[in-house]
Amino acid sequence: METVRARMISDLPETFNAAEDLLGPNVGRQPEKVAIIDCHGSCTYGELGDRVARMAGVFERLGVRRDQRVLLCLTDTRDFPTVFLGAIRAGVIPVPLNTLLTSDDYEWILHNSGAVAVFVSEELADKWQDIAAKEPHVRFVSSEGSTWLELESLLSSAVSAVEPAETHRDDVAFWLYTSGSTGRPKGAMHLHGSMRLTANLYGIGTVGYRHDDIVLSIAKQFFAYGLGNALTFPYAAGATVLLFNGRATPDAISELVVKHRVSVLGAVPTFLAGWLAHPSCPTREQVPALRMATSAGEALPAAVGRAFHDRFGADVLDGLGSTEMLHIFVSQRPGEVRYGCTGRVIDGYAVRLVGDNCAEVPIGEIGNLQVCGPTTAIAYWRNRAKSVGAFCGEWTVTGDKYVMDEGGWLTYAGRADDMLKVGGIYVSPIEVEDALSSHPEVLEAAVVGAEDSDALVKPHAYVVVHNDVDACAELEARLKAHVKEHLAPYKYPRWITFVTELPKTATGKIQRFRLRDEA
Repeated sequence: METVRARMISDLPETFNAAEDLLGPNVGRQPEKVAIIDCHGSCTYGELGDRVARMAGVFERLGVRRDQRVLLCLTDTRDFPTVFLGAIRAGVIPVPLNTLLTSDDYEWILHNSGAVAVFVSEELADKWQDIAAKEPHVRFVSSEGSTWLELESLLSSAVSAVEPAETHRDDVAFWLYTSGSTGRPKGAMHLHGSMRLTANLYGIGTVGYRHDDIVLSIAKQFFAYGLGNALTFPYAAGATVLLFNGRATPDAISELVVKHRVSVLGAVPTFLAGWLAHPSCPTREQVPALRMATSAGEALPAAVGRAFHDRFGADVLDGLGSTEMLHIFVSQRPGEVRYGCTGRVIDGYAVRLVGDNCAEVPIGEIGNLQVCGPTTAIAYWRNRAKSVGAFCGEWTVTGDKYVMDEGGWLTYAGRADDMLKVGGIYVSPIEVEDALSSHPEVLEAAVVGAEDSDALVKPHAYVVVHNDVDACAELEARLKAHVKEHLAPYKYPRWITFVTELPKTATGKIQRFRLRDEA
């Protein structure tokens, strides 16, 4: 693996600036090509390049120096790539933030990161007002508002930086904070070379983003998945990205996909399940340009993937990635889709499955997935203990359990702390959820472990049914029988609780720990 990593890193020049790498060729070759469509209209590559170059002047005015951190609490408009790539171009380190966090979270991250400036969309300003009042040494800038210094005014009066900062391919370019579901978030530090490598290995090399694509990502740009979908990959391919700064409801996304002739949809399973069941979901005839979707964040249920293909005649490419690896490293390929599997490791990465004793498990057995590749974060900021636990030499611990077959296909078996042991045998909650979700009356399902009267763990299912379905005892019996028909009998859920919705993170992942607390 070291040979592969060295070869790919050395493909990039030592003096390397990620922002210039992504935008420079487009500005020179196709300045009039539309780069972004957002709530303000269209923005060409030439216009975006100018905005990014002007950001250097903005940072100089704000007194932000090279290698200092700036926080981005921005919704999905052209202002996000302007500030994000502008910072990287200037050698400043941007840190995108989840726009759904609390003020307490933001204040902690501000102190943890040592950021000297914060860029905030006006609709999020209320969360930052008290923080700004307590931090007079930090410069605050408003996007599309006037609470603080106004970004557009700063850009209009700034002088463009002709040349990007002379950064090294191994310099830190940006940070991404993890979701922090088990504690405070951790700042994963990523290098300048990593964005190009994710584009080469996954965005272009595996999925096949094209120059003529219109791309829409359900995941926002502050997520690692959304950053690749809506920024790195379309710019690397010279494509057009459609940015939507609202909530990704089925109605809103249906309208955008039809109106703008979206060809690549970066989705998550939860959205796809709800969208396909919604009356606004377009037909194949209404979206002839839609040629594929990608999916990540959680395992894609086979029934959802097949339903998408049946409706649109296009595949959903399931994949596995992480904040620590920056983007996807296990994926389906166009023309090589096996619904129910996550896929195979993509070129440039290696994976292994190990048992609790750290020895590799045999083919066909469940193991803890570890990954090795060229886009690994170098560490978590100011968190040596977590860094040591996650980055074991060249291997990164994912916390996921998988099964690999002889052909290298990987099937998700749940998170390490989600696995159930029923009668001494491991049961994957994902397997039970997939069986439940394949029933025509079920919209979504989540499975956790619960103790029976003998204090033995058995599967407990939480199920969301379609709107016109009666959640009754008869349905519960039908669903249990359905699972027994599709899986080994010991895997069926002993209890089924019908709920109106499942608890989820901002990225759409089911929060099973909350269900475990209720079980």
